[in-house]
Amino acid sequence: MKIAIGADHAGYRLKDEIVPMLREMGHEIEDFGCDCSQSVDYPDYAIPVCEAVTEGRAERGILICGTGIGMSIAANKMPGIRCALVHDMFSAKATREHNDTNVLAMGERVIGPGLAQEIVRIWIETPFSNGERHAGRIGKVKALEEKYTIHP
Repeated sequence: MKIAIGADHAGYRLKDEIVPMLREMGHEIEDFGCDCSQSVDYPDYAIPVCEAVTEGRAERGILICGTGIGMSIAANKMPGIRCALVHDMFSAKATREHNDTNVLAMGERVIGPGLAQEIVRIWIETPFSNGERHAGRIGKVKALEEKYTIHP
């Protein structure tokens, strides 16, 4: 699977723990940065990751900042993105099975690398259940997105 990943200054160390694990799992990674502790703006990293997903250059995206909140807010402003902020293994599985999320957000200041790696592994390996009730709900979310998206 091709996975786009990005982090701001508060999440780059966790990103650097996740990338090798994903490569060991056999995934192709496109790393959009950042790689420093100097303050940067999280939308500058959320946008290219989400564009890679919506344009089909990546199947999924992973975003990491201090709490994961800013990244998830920025990601969910983009049409076609279903980003979940996850800090536990149950939610990692449920958000794939029930919500067919295509972007995962996490907070480096909230969880450690061991838990983050387990969350990513579960999120990557869990398929969307595609049951009628879940697919119908995703359809309603897509309809909302279409209704409230301004088209030039």
